Amino acid sequence: MVGRPSVSHFGAGISPAKQSRPDAPAFRSTPAPAPLTMPRQDLRGATPHHAPVEDEALKRRLVVILGALVIAALVGGLMLMVLSLDGLTWLELVMVGLSGLLAAWVGLGFMTASVGFALSLGGKSEQTATLNQDPGTRTAILLPTYNEDPGLIFSAVQAIAEDLRRIGAAEGYEVFVLSDTRDGGVAEEEVAGLLRTRLRLGSEPRLHYRRREANIDRKSGNIAEWVETCGAGFDYMLVLDADSLMTGETIQALKAGMDADPRLGLLQSVPTIVNAETPFARLQQFAARLYGPVFAQGHQWWSASEGNYYGHNAILRTRAFAESAGLPHLTGPRPFGGHILSHDFVEAALLRRRGWTVRSMAGLSGSYEEAPPTLLDMAVRDRRWCQGNLQHARVLNAAGLHWVSRMHLALGIFAYLAPALWLASVVIGAIVWPALHVSPGSARYVEIEGLFWLTLALLIVPKVLALVLAMRSAETRRGFGGASTLMLGFLVESLASLLTAPVMMVMQSMAVLDVLIGRDSGWSPQRREGVELGVRDVWRAHGAHVVLGLAGAVGAFLVSRYFLLWASPIFLSLALSAILSFHTAKPRLGRALRRRGLLSIPEEHDPPPVLQRSAALRAAYVAEFEARRRIAALLRKPVPAYEAFRNPVRKRRELREVA
Repeated sequence: MVGRPSVSHFGAGISPAKQSRPDAPAFRSTPAPAPLTMPRQDLRGATPHHAPVEDEALKRRLVVILGALVIAALVGGLMLMVLSLDGLTWLELVMVGLSGLLAAWVGLGFMTASVGFALSLGGKSEQTATLNQDPGTRTAILLPTYNEDPGLIFSAVQAIAEDLRRIGAAEGYEVFVLSDTRDGGVAEEEVAGLLRTRLRLGSEPRLHYRRREANIDRKSGNIAEWVETCGAGFDYMLVLDADSLMTGETIQALKAGMDADPRLGLLQSVPTIVNAETPFARLQQFAARLYGPVFAQGHQWWSASEGNYYGHNAILRTRAFAESAGLPHLTGPRPFGGHILSHDFVEAALLRRRGWTVRSMAGLSGSYEEAPPTLLDMAVRDRRWCQGNLQHARVLNAAGLHWVSRMHLALGIFAYLAPALWLASVVIGAIVWPALHVSPGSARYVEIEGLFWLTLALLIVPKVLALVLAMRSAETRRGFGGASTLMLGFLVESLASLLTAPVMMVMQSMAVLDVLIGRDSGWSPQRREGVELGVRDVWRAHGAHVVLGLAGAVGAFLVSRYFLLWASPIFLSLALSAILSFHTAKPRLGRALRRRGLLSIPEEHDPPPVLQRSAALRAAYVAEFEARRRIAALLRKPVPAYEAFRNPVRKRRELREVA
């Protein structure tokens, strides 16, 4: 079986002794070892900065941060005016503080999007790389996998490899599928997929496979083991995820960026979400494609050389990563102790601590990923990310970090605290509302109305700015299906966000509570394909939300019908959560939306070759079950398989017959 140690390096069913003989299998799963030391970093030991400080970047950050603080002061001041007419209770003071804090959070996003809009409007795109290539550098493309569908993995591998060959760049790259798979059946299919993909690709780029016997430290440990085993043989490593895709031109542009700047430690692309099947995934895909670029441009503008890392679709300088980013284990039990779950933010911070720059390329297209197919799958992923991000509280005070790196870590933590704080503000608002004696026409009512519209503007204006940019370009409008279809998609997505945001707020708040009381998230494979959810599953997940929405609406009405009016989106979202989750998880409904062009994106109207090829390979994989079964049967016969390898011609012919 492939799950045994003796086959974790491709030689299925062949004993270690026989593998060492001269007439052992001609195929090799990994290249000769090229070890590179990757020491675990001491978070308390300071490492001096070596990269120069950029004065221009400091000015940019001041613009964004001061803008967010002005917005926070404005919102907090309005809330103070509303609550202070009859004096302030301690709960009202808490309400004012929460309003200012959350406004600063929203204001930072508002300022980031506004900067991105201004840059895009002026035709200024912050780029890092040139197209000058160093032909002497070698790049490893790493694809870690954990119990994922091998068809997804190897269709991506083949599509990327063929795209590199299409532009004549395959020679400088090698691909490594790094398996942490625990399921023996899936591991067998991985080996069969490796054999078939190798036979189809030929010699370039070389394709390797390694399965770990124990998935120590999960994905970060998987990458670290590759660095320590093979890292010295490669200048760069391009890290992908199981659902990642990249065009050959994009990979070359990232490599060119590294070649051009010897102090660049990490260059992050901004992936586009693709291949959405369900209505929920299509909503995420549409929103990310339409709104994402303005935020990405603004974020790149102010983060400059102190950028961030999202764990995939990025290229890293191998030696820089090895010397800087060996992650220590945090003391104490889980969920706050143990290995670091959300490793990417920390790795970026450690690279910058060592003096390496970390940048992003917001204007670079051709980098793709996929979204969770359902609201429930999003919640499962968020639960793991929530624990990982809250762990960063243990890293915030690490010695020698750049202050912008600490800011990234703090923002990642607050991304999960914010929903809980929003929920707390709603609860406190319900408590203090009766004492305000609010009625239409009163001064307080006008102030509350102004506060509501100001908050709504801070949330909706960045989306409107992104829509304006899309409408200005005839090519972009066509990519989204035309002006009317784009506008309709914008309205549908805005309504869907209004209905789903409150229930996600409650779910994320419960995730924070889960972590704070000491529950570990574990690590389960992410579901990539859309499936029809059962009524029982949906009710089990959302029954409490529905009850909370209905009970909350009744309670709000008893407090004040005007409070019910202002809080109605929250209670409506909770009451409808089961229905929304059930119907937005249906792949057939998602396909119907696609046929009608609703919530479409440019990559669907004019898909790049790498996406088309990957989709075709995934479809073919499903249809090739019998061939995979025959390969698996060959791998289960140790003696015949070994004897056949004594006659390489015969063995190759036998494998080609089933491939």
